[in-house]
Amino acid sequence: MTSLCCRVATTQRQLDDALRVRWAVFGAELKLLGRPAPPVPREVSGFDTLETTVHLVVYAEDTPVATSRLLLPNPEVALAMKAHLGIELEQKLDLSDVGGPGLLFAESTRFCIVKEWRHSEVLVRLQAGLYQESRRRGVTHWIASANMETDSAEDARLVYQVAAHQGWVSQRWRVLARAPSEPPDIPSAPLYTPSQRARARQGRLDELRLPRVLSLFAQKMGARFIAEPLYDAGFRRFSLPLVAALDEIPPGTLARFDPPSPDTCCAA
Repeated sequence: MTSLCCRVATTQRQLDDALRVRWAVFGAELKLLGRPAPPVPREVSGFDTLETTVHLVVYAEDTPVATSRLLLPNPEVALAMKAHLGIELEQKLDLSDVGGPGLLFAESTRFCIVKEWRHSEVLVRLQAGLYQESRRRGVTHWIASANMETDSAEDARLVYQVAAHQGWVSQRWRVLARAPSEPPDIPSAPLYTPSQRARARQGRLDELRLPRVLSLFAQKMGARFIAEPLYDAGFRRFSLPLVAALDEIPPGTLARFDPPSPDTCCAA
């Protein structure tokens, strides 16, 4: 049996492993980055090297197969951005009303698994590692924007309607976009068929599926959606902002994390 271990990246090599996995998924496989492969295939952001950024990498033996990034509030970035938390998502959303006494929000982002490991125990290892490291750092809520798998504005609106219909839109948190998104006039990645859209216009929302990532966050992690869909020009897809309270993660999910094994999330 292949040994799996989730590590908090503490070395240059481990950070490089995270960036290579991100390129392998977002760039090479999904082709979401909209540019030719660079000579050094890495997906890199200025947030990656901040002291308040935590990278987690899941290894199958010695091979990196999954990664996620946790952005903790950064006062320096918040000041420069004239924002509240100093996380990347604030470039798109006004988060000034998010938070409160005793609450610590962190952005969960760049969550990805290489294709051949996507339907395996790697998913649980990555989720468990993110949860345990967040708890260790005092995080109470994750904030994120999950991939909607489409660049169609019409389909993104329908996904939001389906989420609201299923009771997965937050009644507590509500945020607004800083600027309107500008999706392509002619979508290249529709999510629904013309007949599905027609049924939706008749109010038959139960017949429409949600993208897998949104269902995963809502059902397995207790997340609730907090804003209208956002179009990300860099990734060329819509995403749906969400908040997940760590205290409200469903017991069935936590049971898969506990008791933590020595190799669930280990330091280098």
